[in-house]
Amino acid sequence: MPAPVILPRLTWGDPAAGRHALLVHGLGSNAPLMWRFATALADDGWYVVAVDLRGHGVAPRALDYSIPAYAADLAVTRSDSGRPWDLALGHSLGGAAVTHVAANDPEWARRLVLIDPAIHLEPRDREIVRNSQERSFADPSVAAVRAEHPDWHEQDIELKALSVQQASRWAVEQTSLQNPEWDVRAEAARLTVPTHVIASDPNVHSIFTGALRDEVSRNPVVSVSVVEGAGHSPHRDRPDDTIRHLRAALV
Repeated sequence: MPAPVILPRLTWGDPAAGRHALLVHGLGSNAPLMWRFATALADDGWYVVAVDLRGHGVAPRALDYSIPAYAADLAVTRSDSGRPWDLALGHSLGGAAVTHVAANDPEWARRLVLIDPAIHLEPRDREIVRNSQERSFADPSVAAVRAEHPDWHEQDIELKALSVQQASRWAVEQTSLQNPEWDVRAEAARLTVPTHVIASDPNVHSIFTGALRDEVSRNPVVSVSVVEGAGHSPHRDRPDDTIRHLRAALV
């Protein structure tokens, strides 16, 4: 097991709330970009913690950017309640890391929600991700983000630019290079806690679709819904619909 680093936290809601949630962002992002989920859950009475992953935001830098390394950090990220997380939610890379932790420690979280998770990346998907990250680092400005995503909320535009400016480009590049067989399907098959996947629309862009979706869904604890009209970041493309899917999964 790789040595963990301690991840910085942002919080929403009342620490005395009866339910505690952990939010984990995707590659090249940061904790503040999970604000849509955080505010919705806090409004619903949850205490919410979002973390910067290693090499991202203001988190410590490291040499190991394998999925097990990201998972090692999350495994020691515990709820202030002293109980398992009532919910662990992960987007993309965060979804892969959350899956890895929960498969190896069923007592870490009582429930998972995975947002278009990077369970297994085919070469085509890896190339799309690589090109997207290269564009982001080439011009990490608010204007560039707004030009590429004119329909996003202004806070998402501002925070996406900030997340690129904060992230280690080397760490993001190494995450791809150090995971040449990007694949946590075996861990997904071993999940034993209720897990809901909120997938993006394959007609726009999704990395959780087709045969992969069918394979992961064979695990009886896994359910799936799709946010129509949304790309890989549905909480930014179709925030209201995505929050509706989240709330339905938590009923």
